[in-house]
Amino acid sequence: MTERSLRITEMFLSLQGEALAAGLPTSFVRLTGCPLRCHYCDSEYAFHGGERLDFEQIFARLDEFGARQVCVTGGEPLAQPACLTLLSELSKRAYQVSLETSGAMDIAGVDERVSVVMDLKTPDSGELERNRWQNIELLKPSDQLKFVICSERDFAWAELKIRELNLCERVAAVLISPSFNQVDPSQLAQWVIDSGLNLRFQLQLHKLLWGDKPGV
Repeated sequence: MTERSLRITEMFLSLQGEALAAGLPTSFVRLTGCPLRCHYCDSEYAFHGGERLDFEQIFARLDEFGARQVCVTGGEPLAQPACLTLLSELSKRAYQVSLETSGAMDIAGVDERVSVVMDLKTPDSGELERNRWQNIELLKPSDQLKFVICSERDFAWAELKIRELNLCERVAAVLISPSFNQVDPSQLAQWVIDSGLNLRFQLQLHKLLWGDKPGV
């Protein structure tokens, strides 16, 4: 029988702070656990602990929140196999579902109705070798790719990969984010402009509004 429970760090209603849905009221489901240890991680509190909830408990909380957008995040959500079932069940319930994933886990089983927002880890993330390059071929035109940039070296690497793999033509958006307090956002914005690529520079809206704290 398919497992119908997950270990959850938190669930909350907020505004989506990143990607193409930025600014939309969104229910967040943050799963516990992650096999990566990126230097810039802002959700280390989700590595351990959490509360095991069955799907009906999750659905009940989402119904209370009332938003039609649902973002499943982590940690690394795909580290829990039952996440794939949850994504399909949420899609069947007519939610607009997005999945935030590190790019280190196989996305082949993700429901095609889900919008995948996948990282590619840069050299200064400390997890470059964890990129699962096979995932690039599995991305849909409606998906998004994200690079978190820590340095000029990171941006040069990202620009090389974007050109080499023709990423701007593969997905709906290639997102460029400054690592919080590690690279000057204005400088990164200029690098994006100078690249001549069709990139989407983004700041984390939720941090601008509420600071760097859990549950918002």
